[in-house]
Amino acid sequence: MQEFGNEADESLVAKAQKGERGATEELLRRYKDTVRRIARKFAFSLLAETDDLVQEGMIGLYSAIGSFSPAGGKSFKNFAYTCVVRRIYSYLRSVNRREPEGERLDFDPEQLSEESATPEEQLIGSESDSEFRMRLMNSLSDFEFRVVMMYLEGMSYARICEATGKQFKSVDNALARAKRKLQKTFA
Repeated sequence: MQEFGNEADESLVAKAQKGERGATEELLRRYKDTVRRIARKFAFSLLAETDDLVQEGMIGLYSAIGSFSPAGGKSFKNFAYTCVVRRIYSYLRSVNRREPEGERLDFDPEQLSEESATPEEQLIGSESDSEFRMRLMNSLSDFEFRVVMMYLEGMSYARICEATGKQFKSVDNALARAKRKLQKTFA
């Protein structure tokens, strides 16, 4: 297998579009954490399932690899970000259409432009950062608050476990409790 570690994204895209599977795998590996971070922002602020959003985001990334054209002057990184976010928006719209009227997410992706903030950033922007943090701290235990902040920063479960000295199950339970509490707080 060829080593792609030092190649630019645009070069890898060109190889991937010519059918070089290793180039595609390298791009998916490089952007996996970015997709996960984007999905977590939406999942946490909209109280949706992270795994579903990550899967949709990865489909958007794969689509970006196949349809990227350097002629547009846009970097692959920016193009991929746009494709991932749009794929997640499409997924959220389809989920919203299937929900009964009273249970739909309070989110309309059509109103967000490409340059708009994510739902999480909108939530934080609607209140000052300190007020938002105070509401979180008042709603959550100290451990839950620490875990939520690390999770929103994009830390993996393994890194959160290492940073807190807790087992995976404790971290997972803390996030689940926090999600339930925040549904009530921000509803």
